[in-house]
Amino acid sequence: MTVTTALPHAEAVSLADQQLASWLKQEGCDEPPPASDAPPPEPPGLAERLRLGERVLLDRDHGPLRGGPGAGRYDRRRLRTPAPHGTQQLTLTVATGADGSTWVRLEAETHSTGSGVRTPCRVPVPELARSLLPLLDAADGPAAVHTAPRVITAAEVDALIDELCDPERRLPTVVASVPVNLPVDHWVADVVGPLCHQLPGLATAYVLDPGARTGFNVALEYHSVYGGAVRTYLPEVDPASRLDGARHPVLARGRIEQDLRRAAGLLAREPRRLAADQPLPVPLAAVPVLRVPPPQLRPASGRAADSTVVHRSAAHPGADGAVVRAELAALAHEEQQDRAEQQARADELERVRHSLRLERRDRHDTRDGRDGRDAHEGRLRSGPRALTGRHCTTPGAGPALGPRFAAQPADPCGKPESFTELMVRMGEFTLLTFTGDQKSALALDELQRVGAGWARLAWDGLTALQEYAEAAVCGRAGGDFKQWCEHTPEGCHRFPPRKAVRGESRTVFSHTKWKRERMLPVPECVDASRRAFMGAHLRIGGGRTAPRLHYLDDCSGSGRIYVGYIGLHLTNTRTN
Repeated sequence: MTVTTALPHAEAVSLADQQLASWLKQEGCDEPPPASDAPPPEPPGLAERLRLGERVLLDRDHGPLRGGPGAGRYDRRRLRTPAPHGTQQLTLTVATGADGSTWVRLEAETHSTGSGVRTPCRVPVPELARSLLPLLDAADGPAAVHTAPRVITAAEVDALIDELCDPERRLPTVVASVPVNLPVDHWVADVVGPLCHQLPGLATAYVLDPGARTGFNVALEYHSVYGGAVRTYLPEVDPASRLDGARHPVLARGRIEQDLRRAAGLLAREPRRLAADQPLPVPLAAVPVLRVPPPQLRPASGRAADSTVVHRSAAHPGADGAVVRAELAALAHEEQQDRAEQQARADELERVRHSLRLERRDRHDTRDGRDGRDAHEGRLRSGPRALTGRHCTTPGAGPALGPRFAAQPADPCGKPESFTELMVRMGEFTLLTFTGDQKSALALDELQRVGAGWARLAWDGLTALQEYAEAAVCGRAGGDFKQWCEHTPEGCHRFPPRKAVRGESRTVFSHTKWKRERMLPVPECVDASRRAFMGAHLRIGGGRTAPRLHYLDDCSGSGRIYVGYIGLHLTNTRTN
């Protein structure tokens, strides 16, 4: 959830802390001390970590925004609590930019443990969002963000249309109609209210009463809604465009009444996707990544960690002080590198979000310039992300590697938006074979905070593996896949070399359980046991515990690459 508030920065933070403390108290956890009473963390820049119960951790930090003096400031709270099969994480950020605008962002996610074969549930809207929205007087552009659907009368139709067409609107707007001859109050209480239960903070919801329905549908001839249906209006509505109407999905009354709970999940799908894909406002994008205290500074009780570091030389009098200092310096250097990597990933994500937004806008403009609904629907299905360089020519191979490997035009289907679509289209890679369990890959669709980013990155990796395999079976790859990524031939699809890993560490390989997780299915022609260790993998998400794609390069044997696993990071020393 990303909204603005007219409250001063300090007041917004104070309200957030009060609501968070109240919720923790209800859950039987210790209340955190006021942020102003806590000693500043040492060294400066680290988050203050509080242990408020069994597996309940609260990290608090604040400071200036990136961009130099005068850029603004932020306050952040990250709460981690136990959940079935994992950990729930709630991150609340309040950022005020140089122009004085204050933004509030609330992120809820579940970190699953294990190998990822367990299908996770959709993260529910946290109660903190429902309690904060009215207190903050939250807004999305000129419109108030409320927690429940609001009934619109005929006199309010013009204001609603202005809201739909406002260029500053970021959140989707859900508009529900009422069936003829049914009381508005009963329909709102029995149907629309439960239907919009998963929308607070993700969308604004309205219900057209009978008088408003007529005026609304006359004004929005190509974007009408009636008969008990519900329509989701995405940002940048063009009321004069017939083709634009197809962008805004409609949920029919029959589907709603057939299964109200399932319909609520379907209705929330597009707002969730948009919340993950939308570029962050400038103040929130300038918030630095969270710096958690290293292990020696973390608290062992409900109080904040003491700033005194107990060196190993004190615990072991015989230890060499110089060695200890060197180890601490190495840890500090590693922490600094991790932080830089995390910040680079966050910045890369923002660039991707901005790029996708411009892509969609260009697609929308181009589509509106075309005549015919058939052409529009075809472009809507294919999307703008055409896959170029699917097959390539390698140096020294002449015009092409042969008839099968001749350069092809851009793939009209584009990159998949989900792992469900990716698994369906695996057959497009003629030299790759997926041998694993699809459940682990499909489970990622429920975890994509970054939206379609994971699926598209996985597709990029598979495309690069296909091109590498085409060259490798002809003996022209010039090394393994890692080297291929480092020296990608001109015209081929480039995959980031840092995301291509040759193998697992010796620790993982020697750990029986961890090694067994990576013994993945292969055909009998590759190994008589029908299992092979797949240490080589691709990082298809940011971070050391993010999703991975494990594969076996058998181009020199059977002439294929076997993908044995796509899913959450398998167990190692850093998964939690």
